Parts: sequence; structure tokens; C-alpha cells
Amino acid sequence: MINRLKSDCSHCFGLCCVALPYGKSADFPFNKDGGVPCRNLCSNNLCSLHDQLREKGFRGCVSYECFGAGQHVSQFIYHGQDWREDIKQAEEMFAVFPLVQQLHEMLWYLQQTLTLREVESLHNSLKKMYEETVELTEKRPEDIFKIDIVAHRSKVNSLLVESSKIYRANSSKKSQQNRLKNKSDYLGANLKGLNLQGEDFRGKLMIASNLSKSDLKRADFIGADLRDANLNGADLTEVLFLTQSQINSALGDNHTKIPSYLERPSHWGKKNIS
Repeated sequence: MINRLKSDCSHCFGLCCVALPYGKSADFPFNKDGGVPCRNLCSNNLCSLHDQLREKGFRGCVSYECFGAGQHVSQFIYHGQDWREDIKQAEEMFAVFPLVQQLHEMLWYLQQTLTLREVESLHNSLKKMYEETVELTEKRPEDIFKIDIVAHRSKVNSLLVESSKIYRANSSKKSQQNRLKNKSDYLGANLKGLNLQGEDFRGKLMIASNLSKSDLKRADFIGADLRDANLNGADLTEVLFLTQSQINSALGDNHTKIPSYLERPSHWGKKNIS
């Protein structure tokens, strides 16, 4: 089930490469408006720089994840009709895509939570919310535009927060973790080799932080910014709400332990930090 919530570019019309805007920055080498195809998008909807994105300055592309929304919008909602075939429909498709992406991200988190034995008491509520969210992704475009994404996300988040508290409750914590409490970010923080089991990193800025050789089992990473975070030798098994885009944006090596449902980034171990 989790595989349908992973990007499948072979069944997508390159929607993220067209619909989404980006600005020249450390993540992108030039500006692009929403609705304008990226200059690297090929006619077969694949990227001409796919294997060189990071080296060419497209770090934002490397760390992006649509959670399967691209193929869902392309093949299910628009029945395989390419945006190139109808300009008017293309505009609608580009507007629908980011909304469905948000819903699919919620499904990713809900699906993971449903696999946790520790939160079995919440499974009925989680399953109901999952099914409700799936129904929203299957609506017609005009009805998707009417969805109150913020309100729905709030309902989903309440369940995720409660699940996280239960899941992390029995994790062993050492006294060294006390200094992590109540911090808003860990930009460049040195957390090397610490026992961070069950830590709450929800929404934290962890850019360029050093988490090498740290025990991160059962930590909650929902919304955490892990760009250039050093995960060399870190143990990320049993973590909660970690996504492919997060580890793609981080640095790791062959000794980094990651959940089985995620793929080891190809750039890990190349020109890495110790």
C-alpha cells in the first residue's frame, strides 16, 4: 500500500516540473514560474539532468516528493490525458496537483501510523481518517478545489500528534537529552553520537546539523528540515514520519540505517562529511 504513495515519474506527466514555481537560490540555479515547463523536462516527461540534479544546482528537485500525487493526477483524475493536449485543462491540472500532493502526504503519515502496534487503540480513528482522505483524492477537479485542506490537515494532525506521543512514550532517554527540550531549531547543532530515541523533532530546522552515529530510533521527524544534516552512521530505524525527500536532502553513508520503506540516496557517501 505504501508504494502507491511514492513518486512514479514513469506514469506522471512531469507535473512537478511544470506546475510548481521556484526561484534562483541554493536549491535552484534559475527562476521558473508556475505552469511553465522546466527547461530540463523532456518530451517523454523525464528529466534530462535526472542523474546530475544535485551537481547542477537542482537540490530542490532532489529533495522534492509528491507522495504519488503526480501519477494519481495524471492517470486517475485526468485518465492519462497529457497536459500538452489541452491548454485549458492544463491550467486546471496544474492547480489540482499541489492540492492532491498535500492529501497524499497526509495519507503517507496515516499509513505509517496504521502499521504501529503501539497505537492500536487509535487504529479505528486512523483508518476512518485514511479512508476519508482517499475519498477526497478521488473527487472531480471542481470538487477538489472546494476542499478545505487546512481544516482537514488539522484533523489529521491531531491524530498524528496523539499517535506520536503514544509511540514515543516508552523510548529510553538519557539525561543528555534534557538540553534538547524546548529548542525551536538545531541549525548546525552538534548532536553527534547522542541517544535521541523518542525525541520530538517535529517541524524543527535541522539544516547542517550533525547527527552522525546518533541513535534516532522512534524519533518523530514530521516536517523537520534535514537539508545537509549529517546522518553518517546514524540509526534511523523505527523513526516516525520520515520521508524520502527528507533523507534525499540529507547526507549519509553506507553505515546509516534507514527504514525499509525508503531508498538510500545515490549521492550518499559521495564527498560526504565525517
